[in-house]
Amino acid sequence: MHRRDFLLTSAATAVLPAALTVHAMQSPALSKPTFADVNGQHIFYSVRGAGKPLVLLHGGIDPDSYGNNLAELAKSRQVIAVHLQGHGRTPDTDRPLRGETLGDDIAALIGHLKLGKADVMGYSFGAGVALQTAVRHPDVVDRLVVVSTTMRKDGWYPEGIAAFDQLEANAASYGPAVKASPLGQAYPDVDWTNLFRKIGELSRRPFDVSADVAKVKARTLLVFADADGIRPEHMVEFWKALGGGQRDAGLDGSLRPAHQLAIVPNTTHYSLATDPMLPPIVERFLTAK
Repeated sequence: MHRRDFLLTSAATAVLPAALTVHAMQSPALSKPTFADVNGQHIFYSVRGAGKPLVLLHGGIDPDSYGNNLAELAKSRQVIAVHLQGHGRTPDTDRPLRGETLGDDIAALIGHLKLGKADVMGYSFGAGVALQTAVRHPDVVDRLVVVSTTMRKDGWYPEGIAAFDQLEANAASYGPAVKASPLGQAYPDVDWTNLFRKIGELSRRPFDVSADVAKVKARTLLVFADADGIRPEHMVEFWKALGGGQRDAGLDGSLRPAHQLAIVPNTTHYSLATDPMLPPIVERFLTAK
């Protein structure tokens, strides 16, 4: 894999039952749904709230993966929730799923909406897209929130990697199961089997984007669960690639890095996006001077 076709592997595989449960319980109501035609894609997005724009990117498979936290984030800012290629109400094209091209889509959408510099937040699959947006288009990203993803494939636990590697082969069984679920009923136009195949094709690729992480210019918040699908050693490695964890910050904190790290207690990779602790952590970071 090149430097970008990576974190999109999220945990869309092993997380399938959890994702469907979350959607059934917490699918948010739409507000101001619309489309933008950019990069040859017909991208769906919805707008909630008012204030500084926050572009919100979902996890793999489920475009409503933040559940009620989307509304919480919209209490203090304008949240632009995007459905990525082939997900939700954004139709698929013959283009493969790649972090670079999806990041280019988000940058083009920010330009289309004339947002100038926007804050960008992504979870799992969407965290990879958010990161690539910041790496490839630093002029459109102000602050960056990366929730639960890796810099390399081996950042995941071995059982997660094994599930990723089998995703494409299992697409024919996963697709109909999702189609019959509440998530499938909410988004009847999605070709679920093809979506699993595309994510599976991406998931099998090796990757290492640590060099890209070191180049990120946007002030960044990393968020992980304390029982994540990501190895804790890799979380620390990710943090250090951003320049964190190098030294004591000093008595007055003046030597602390510009970026921030959060580990959310009593959460997993699959519950983190909907945990009520996430919005205040993110808001504190986004509003800090």
